[in-house]
Amino acid sequence: MRERLRPGRLLPTVLAVLAVVGVLALAGVIAFGVTHLGFLRSGHRSPFVAWTLIAWTVFAGAVLALRFVPTRWMTWLVVGGAVVIGLAAILGPPNTSTDSARYAWDGIVQHAGVSPYAHTPQSNALSGLRPDWLFPDKVDGTCEQPRYRGLGDGPLGHCTAINRPDVTTIYPPMAQLWFAAVRAFVPATAQYMPFQVAGLLVSLGVTVGLVAVLRRVGRPTWWAALWAWSPLVASEAVTNSHVDAVGAALATAGAVLVAFGRPIWGGIALGAATATKLIPAIVYPPLLGRWRNWWAIPVGIAVFGLLYVPYVLSTGLGVLGYLPGYLSEEGYEDGSRFALVSLVFRGDAATIVVGLLVLLAAFVAWRLTDPSRPWSGEVLVIGVTFLAVSPRYPWYALLLIPFVVLSGRWEWLSIGLAIALRGVWPSADAYRWWLAGAVLVIVVATLVRTRRSDWERWGSRLTFRDGPGRRALAMSSGGRGADDVR
Repeated sequence: MRERLRPGRLLPTVLAVLAVVGVLALAGVIAFGVTHLGFLRSGHRSPFVAWTLIAWTVFAGAVLALRFVPTRWMTWLVVGGAVVIGLAAILGPPNTSTDSARYAWDGIVQHAGVSPYAHTPQSNALSGLRPDWLFPDKVDGTCEQPRYRGLGDGPLGHCTAINRPDVTTIYPPMAQLWFAAVRAFVPATAQYMPFQVAGLLVSLGVTVGLVAVLRRVGRPTWWAALWAWSPLVASEAVTNSHVDAVGAALATAGAVLVAFGRPIWGGIALGAATATKLIPAIVYPPLLGRWRNWWAIPVGIAVFGLLYVPYVLSTGLGVLGYLPGYLSEEGYEDGSRFALVSLVFRGDAATIVVGLLVLLAAFVAWRLTDPSRPWSGEVLVIGVTFLAVSPRYPWYALLLIPFVVLSGRWEWLSIGLAIALRGVWPSADAYRWWLAGAVLVIVVATLVRTRRSDWERWGSRLTFRDGPGRRALAMSSGGRGADDVR
């Protein structure tokens, strides 16, 4: 008995228990939120802000405890925790977004043999396809009914859970195939659960994949908990079932395949990722340090185009859907959307500056990243893009998290927290402070981590003073710190 109680043997057990308690506490926080907070509305935001901050705090504590758990327990705790947290996330319907209502509608329409780009949800041509849960009748002339969430005015005499029901869908073809696949085995009366279960399966698949890659590159598997236990993943990939989780999964798989010497298969995955939500296209630059990796570009473009073919044949240019209108509506055309850049530049100038910042990040990542370990370069490109573009929807940050896991650059998660807070508290001024705080965390962590010799080496590469032969040797060496963006 004394042997068992020795501090050296007791501490790992205590830490494992703390990690388990942290996971259970986080699952409890998430379960409470999805079952008791209702649907996010104006005047009802403070509880969501508090819920978000509590969940992230518990998450940080649980991961910190896991960090010191014995290796033999880590993987089981990571995957088991992902299951528990994911199950908690499907205990209630979507609570901050009704996008999965549009997903369901697009899937229902496709199974009826109609292109989702051909008609708006309000179109009389599709009136026979409308299930009651998506288009309930008004009660006393209003759509404000406690048993429904996120309802707005729909067709005459009806409400609808679909946002922007007067425009065609915005989602690209791979997303449409996903919607059709999820709805293939359920009746039209099935509500949000099919996409939540599908989102949970995708999330778990990413968790297992990250664990496998971490093992292959010799890094501790506890890093995978940054995805597996993330409150943002639980909320946006599972509860609200955003298709961005599919895009993130495909983009991560594509980057891993290219980095591990499979540019053709990687290009296929990257093309599919881009045809899911477009923005995963930004993961290409850090992968292109080897000439053979460039095959991923034409392959990705080909896959992207082929996925559009069936929809173009049926709908023509209508496959663009509401995308142009969405970009204008969100302020991306006139530059008003860019939270940080708009403090200095306005209008078209802001758009140009944002474009230049993204291109600069892509160039830096291309020059400095070891193509066999491109994860830090991916974090740089995605993170700078989010800081410059400043999206207001937290599900966009799903693309960033897997590369934070693989790179170990935990400080970039602060961007995800900033965007998550913006999603529940839409204040432009507050968002600027949150993003500025994220920038501060990233800069400080980078300065602390980076050696002087690294800055000198990076300066040589960025100014092309390293020489092509020397660069080729360095970039293909597979070494860690020297050839990785920090």
